[in-house]
Amino acid sequence: MEDAPYFAVPEGEAIAAAYWITADDGVRLRVAAWKRDNAKGTVLLFPGRTEYVEKYAIAAGEFADRGYATIAIDWRGQGLADRLQDNKNAGHVAEFADYQRDVQALLEAAEELDLPKPYFLLGHSMGGAIGLRALYNNLPVNAAAFTGPMWHIGLGKLRPLAYLLSVILRCIGMGNWLAPGTKNETYVLDVAFEENALTKDRSMYARLQAQARANIQLCIGGPSIRWVNEALRECSDMATKPAPSTPCVTFLGTDESIVDPEAIKTRIEGWSNATLEMIDAGEHEVLMEDAQTRAAIMDKITALFDAQL
Repeated sequence: MEDAPYFAVPEGEAIAAAYWITADDGVRLRVAAWKRDNAKGTVLLFPGRTEYVEKYAIAAGEFADRGYATIAIDWRGQGLADRLQDNKNAGHVAEFADYQRDVQALLEAAEELDLPKPYFLLGHSMGGAIGLRALYNNLPVNAAAFTGPMWHIGLGKLRPLAYLLSVILRCIGMGNWLAPGTKNETYVLDVAFEENALTKDRSMYARLQAQARANIQLCIGGPSIRWVNEALRECSDMATKPAPSTPCVTFLGTDESIVDPEAIKTRIEGWSNATLEMIDAGEHEVLMEDAQTRAAIMDKITALFDAQL
């Protein structure tokens, strides 16, 4: 592994060591490791769509306070990982299964960095979909936590139409185009705090905006049509499968509007050793709400992890 850049914005947050790694198909990715002396284990942190490792410096610091090391990844097509088509601002992937190549590369990096076992999973949004598939693929973790997991996109009754449209547009060669209704601009610089669907905490939203302004190269805009098509297919396929056996806790904001809350509730109802924690007035980024909410969530996540050491 070679050293990679890491951008600490704002200053004073937990600093990670960042590295370039390569998936087995040659795509270059970036990981960041927040090590901790005498760690109980390591959290494999799977970010959401549009995200980058620096976004999770606060969470990594909070895990360190509770005894855990953390490693996070820039998925292909976002952050400083290789962008996969001419429009570098569009979130794009050839096949959703390719994210599992990235998971394998992350595991190899954790081994090479000698991060302590056992491993635990935290998956947010798209990272929740990637994480669920990884559990089906026997991801070596003792327990899993999810926040606002993308176990289906929040399209409601329009989902069948959106899928059909994505199939048609992909078949006529428009798969690399931005999905209708989305933009090249990154969300936090395009949407004012008062209208955002991520967090009700103004200071956390301002943090995300500061990161984006300082390092716009970390950011992407809307998804490509192909990404939408692949995501809908992946979520639909996993919805037909029985729940994994991994102990799990999932957090869902009562004001969630980006992913499908009903898909999350249905999945947890059929997961015998999983619990669903509703976050009152929480939006999509429950780990980027106020400090009291974050602390309560982190305490419940690490209580589960501690019980599975």
